Amino acid sequence: MAKRRANGEGSIRHRESDGRWEGRYTAGYDPNTGKRIVKSVFGKTQAEARKRLQEAIHENRGPAINFKGDYTVGEWMRLWYETYSKPHLRPATASNYESYIRNHIEPGIGKVKLKQLTSIQIQQFYNHSKERGRIPKTAKETDLSLANRTVRGIHMLLRQALQQAVAERIINHNPCDNVRIPKKDKKEMTIIPPDQIGNYLRCAKDLGVLPMFYLELTSGLRRGELLALLWTDLDVEQRTINVNKSLGRVKGEVLVAPPKTENSIRTVVIPQQAVDLLVEDRKSHPDSKYLFPSPHTGEMWSPDAVGRLHKKILRAAGIDERVRFHDLRHTFATWALQTGADVKTVSSMLGHYSAGFTLDTYTHVTNHMQIQAADKMGSFMDTALPETAPTPPEPPESSGCKVIPFEMVG
Repeated sequence: MAKRRANGEGSIRHRESDGRWEGRYTAGYDPNTGKRIVKSVFGKTQAEARKRLQEAIHENRGPAINFKGDYTVGEWMRLWYETYSKPHLRPATASNYESYIRNHIEPGIGKVKLKQLTSIQIQQFYNHSKERGRIPKTAKETDLSLANRTVRGIHMLLRQALQQAVAERIINHNPCDNVRIPKKDKKEMTIIPPDQIGNYLRCAKDLGVLPMFYLELTSGLRRGELLALLWTDLDVEQRTINVNKSLGRVKGEVLVAPPKTENSIRTVVIPQQAVDLLVEDRKSHPDSKYLFPSPHTGEMWSPDAVGRLHKKILRAAGIDERVRFHDLRHTFATWALQTGADVKTVSSMLGHYSAGFTLDTYTHVTNHMQIQAADKMGSFMDTALPETAPTPPEPPESSGCKVIPFEMVG
C-alpha cells in the first residue's frame, strides 16, 4: 500500500510499482464540471519530488477558476483565498484560514451557489458549527461543539471573502451582514501568584534556563518572539530588545516569520538585571547567533520543547500546571499595571494594536486600579477641603411674641 504524507497544498507518495516518488497537487477546476484538476510531478527521491511539487504549486499560483461569476461558495473561497488573502498572511495565519475553509466552510455551505447564498443559510451553518462543527481527534469524543472564538474566526473569514464578491459585483450585498455570531469567550485569566514567582525562577535556574524565563517575565514577549531573538537584537547599552520576527510551527515545520501584526514590531526596554543575566549566559555559547540556543541542537529552541520545559518548572515549583507559557505574558502585564505603569506604555511593550485592547484584555486589573485611584482621590479631597465652619447655635425657643417684619418696624 502506498504511503502518503501531507504536504501543504499537495501530497507525496511512494509508488511501489516503479519505485518513484509522486507529488500530486490541485492545478485548478474544470470550467464545465467544477471538479478539481489534479496533476502530478515525479522524482527519484522524496526530496526531489518535494522540490518539484513546490515549484509546480508556485508556478500554478493565481486565479484557477473562470466560471463567469457562477461560483459556488467553496470555489469562490478558494479563489479569494489564493488571490487576495494568502499572499499577505503569515504562515500560521494562512494555515488557520486553510483549516477554516477546508474543515468548515466547504463541508457546510461550499456547494451553495454564491449568488443564492442567504443570511439564514449562513446563520444555520454557524448554529450547526457551534453545536457539532468540531472534527473529533478520536472516535470516542462526543462533545463536538466549536468554541465561540472559532465560529467568530470562520465568520470573519467568510465575511471578508463575500465583501470582495460584492466589490467585484458578483453579488449585490453581503449576506454575512445580517447574521448573529457568538459573543467573545470570556475566560478567567491565569497568572503565577506573586508569592510563587521566586520559587518559579529558582527552579528555572536549577534547570539552567533562568535567563530565558527571567526575560519572559520582565518583558511579556510572545513565545515565538522570545525564541526567535538573536544576540544582535539585544542592545546592552540601551537595555533594549528589538522584536522583529517570530518562531512558530506550521504543519509540523518550525518556521521564522514576521511577528503577528505590524504593532508587534517594537523595541522593548528590559531591566538591567535581565541584561546582566543575558550577558553572563552568553559566555556559555559565545559563537552562537541565537540569544537562546538549544543545548541539544545549537539552533533555536522548538516552541513545543519550551512548553514542556515550562511545565517541568511548574511541577518542580509546586505551581498549578494549568498555567500556560502564554500566561507568563499575562503575569508580566498584570504586574506592570498593578505597580503603576500606564496602560499605553504596557500596550506598547506587549505589541497590542491599541491601548483599548489592553484595557479590554486586563479588565480585572484595571477595575482594581480604578478602585485604588478612587480611594486615593478621596484621601486627597479629605486633605484639600477647608476646615469645617462652626455649627451655628440653635434658635431660642419661641416666647409666644408675634414676630414683626423688618419693613414694618418704626
